[in-house]
Amino acid sequence: MKADPAVQRRLLDLADVDAELTRLAHRRRTLPEHAELTSAEAAVRAGKDKLVETETAAGDLDRDIRRLERDVEGVRARTARDQQLLSGAGVGAKQATDLQHELETLARRQGVLEDEQLEVMERREAVGIDLDHARGVLAEAEKKLTEITERRDTTLLDIDSAEAGRQRARTEIVAALPADVLGAYERRREQGKVGAAALRERRCGACRLELDRTAIGALRSAPADEVVHCEECGVILVRTKESGL
Repeated sequence: MKADPAVQRRLLDLADVDAELTRLAHRRRTLPEHAELTSAEAAVRAGKDKLVETETAAGDLDRDIRRLERDVEGVRARTARDQQLLSGAGVGAKQATDLQHELETLARRQGVLEDEQLEVMERREAVGIDLDHARGVLAEAEKKLTEITERRDTTLLDIDSAEAGRQRARTEIVAALPADVLGAYERRREQGKVGAAALRERRCGACRLELDRTAIGALRSAPADEVVHCEECGVILVRTKESGL
């Protein structure tokens, strides 16, 4: 395969562009924000679950408080009625005894209900503190998630911009290359290998190996327009003034 030395040197420009595109793609895949987002999203989910759990507990206690308030009010109303009957005229001895007994029972019942009401209210107060804490934790987790998302999106925009610039440069270089030379280069790329590399100080820029005397002799004697390859890794080897030939 033949190609003007200037054309061969353009392969080095293309290899540099492709190397940068590979680095950008790797950076996109390995952004630390990806892992941070996974952790932040898990923290938000956990925060939401905890908030729902705490809100449910608070709601249950609120219902218990309302129930106890109704029960206490019922006992108080019954007590007031009995006291009114007891103090009224025409109450017989037996009825008075029964009313007095019921008042004592109601008083004990009211005491039990009020003690239970106090206990539930204390528990509700503690849950209220937990509820405020859960809301704060969730708000902080959501704030962190937003910050990481914005940082990731900004970085991805930078990568997109850099990739677009490199793709434009690649298109320009590719348009100036002969089809056979470009085909040889792209076949190397399709195999996941470097397409072209410079020979510098008798060392291949792709595999980094120093070529032996026989290989150097062959390269030295090859015409300048002949497309040569590294005998070690097969890369298109571009000869320059720095090749040491």
